[in-house]
Amino acid sequence: MNKEELQKYLKAIVSNLPEKPGCYQYLDDSGTIIYVGKAKNLKRRVASYFNHEHDSIKTRNLVAKIRDIRYLVVNSESDALLLENNLIKQWTPKYNILLKDGKTYPSICVTNEYLPRIIETRKIDPHRGTYYGPYSHVQTMHMLLDVIRKLYPLRRCTHTISPESIAGGKHKECLEYHIKNCTAPCTGRETHERYMSYISDATEILKGNTSSLEKRLQADMQLLAAEMRFEEAEIVKRQYLLIKNYRSRSEVVSNTINDVDVFNIEDNSNVAYINYLHVANGCINKAFTFEYAKRMDETTEELLVSGIVEMRSRYKSSSKEIIVPFHVELPLEDIQLSIPQRGDKKKLLELSRMNVLQYKKDRMAQSDKLNPEQKQVRLMKELKEALGMTKMPLHIECFDNSNISGTDAVAGCVVFKKARPCKNEYHKYNIKTVEGPDDYASMQEVVRRRYSRMINESTPLPDLIITDGGKGQMEVVRKVIEDELELNIPIAGLAKNNHHRTNELLYGFPTRTIQLRTDSSLFHFLTQIQDEVHRYAITFHRDKRSKRQTKSELDSIPGIGPKTKDLLLRHFRSVKRIKDASPADLKAILGENKSTKIYQALHNN
Repeated sequence: MNKEELQKYLKAIVSNLPEKPGCYQYLDDSGTIIYVGKAKNLKRRVASYFNHEHDSIKTRNLVAKIRDIRYLVVNSESDALLLENNLIKQWTPKYNILLKDGKTYPSICVTNEYLPRIIETRKIDPHRGTYYGPYSHVQTMHMLLDVIRKLYPLRRCTHTISPESIAGGKHKECLEYHIKNCTAPCTGRETHERYMSYISDATEILKGNTSSLEKRLQADMQLLAAEMRFEEAEIVKRQYLLIKNYRSRSEVVSNTINDVDVFNIEDNSNVAYINYLHVANGCINKAFTFEYAKRMDETTEELLVSGIVEMRSRYKSSSKEIIVPFHVELPLEDIQLSIPQRGDKKKLLELSRMNVLQYKKDRMAQSDKLNPEQKQVRLMKELKEALGMTKMPLHIECFDNSNISGTDAVAGCVVFKKARPCKNEYHKYNIKTVEGPDDYASMQEVVRRRYSRMINESTPLPDLIITDGGKGQMEVVRKVIEDELELNIPIAGLAKNNHHRTNELLYGFPTRTIQLRTDSSLFHFLTQIQDEVHRYAITFHRDKRSKRQTKSELDSIPGIGPKTKDLLLRHFRSVKRIKDASPADLKAILGENKSTKIYQALHNN
């Protein structure tokens, strides 16, 4: 099928699409599903892919590979959303966002046996039992299992037990019974009804419904005590205290918040991180962060909607209220979206935000450790996007001046290539044409000397120039770069606040402030450049000042070198004593010619 026949074929499909909610699937030339999407109006949505030229390269690539279109009509937009989620999980299309679990996290399973067990597992088999989790924090899961095992004498053996095997006496008490971890229901010492009540209570704990269980135990304890059944009351008391202690160790938010889902998102260039918290009876009993690999130019809102549907499906959540950081179109029935501005729900949202940022930080640190070059590329991409540059700043140069009241004025230039310091290309400059403390004139002299020479020697120019200063420094550099040398090199500035701390990245003319979080990797990278140029310039200034201060009258005497100077200073200890010495004393050390020359030079005044 040639290009014209293909366009005619696809156009015919689009023209016959119904104007109803549904899901559409794009297939490539091998018949593989490469994209699944949902639509409130199938005809309008699918037609939008073919009616105009797309700015996104990814979208253009997708459209170029479409060879066939399938669709499914559903009753409502909410059904389309749920169907899309199921189809993406089933087919994992190339151009849809991809959920990255990273690894299989453990879950807790309540088995479907006659005498159920509560076990830890990493394999999910729906026929085996009911699953709770997965738990990204394994210690939390172990703490939960430990509480349940202390509360209820549940069996831990793997024997197949049935009513017939119990009645036939095929089982006998094991060590767990004798150390009082189990009540041996396999031998009939514990009734099936009683054992199942333990399982029911343990399931409530796994669901996070500890508040009602705590109240019931407290009531049972008081009732038993009133009936003088103190031994039984003591057992119930121990259970009550265990539940209370577990509840206090959980993340308690507010007793007024019950059965709520909380979501937050952090969107990166190619990856999005979505955090999910579930709150029941004022406690957070589920917490998980997912990582989504972006395949197209999905918006943050679209990613969050996909994450909400996926996580609620995976965790089997039926919460009627969902807390989110911003408004999204979530076509799910009987759902209330909340965007809290204050109070306990706002604190929950902030907690979710803190978790998603921490997860992102951990993942990036892990990735950078495995692939150090990836970090450099990411930093350059972030800087390019933040400044709106046309290409990545692979070559960055930064300048700084150093002097004390205009004396010993120097400047330094540091060079960073691919986000790493290139120390063999650093340059030191003695200020030659400027008198007094004029930082602007000094900066102009250094920049003029630096890039005039690079032009003459045909040396590759930098992709970005950074000044250690604000708008004033940027403007004097611009005058040299653009007006005098007629070069087109982007210029940025790192400005400090009143406490001499860097707090702003400035760029362009007219100058605009680039908003950067002070805890971001890009901000740390820029301050690293600033610290490096400051260290380099001030070290050069100190060396120059130190040499000038140690210079003596002996240095100006012709024919007197360092060895003669050192010999005299070791013997006489100071220049003053050398001056006070007689010609005979000097002659005894140096001989007649040098001693006469030194004596005459020191006493000419």
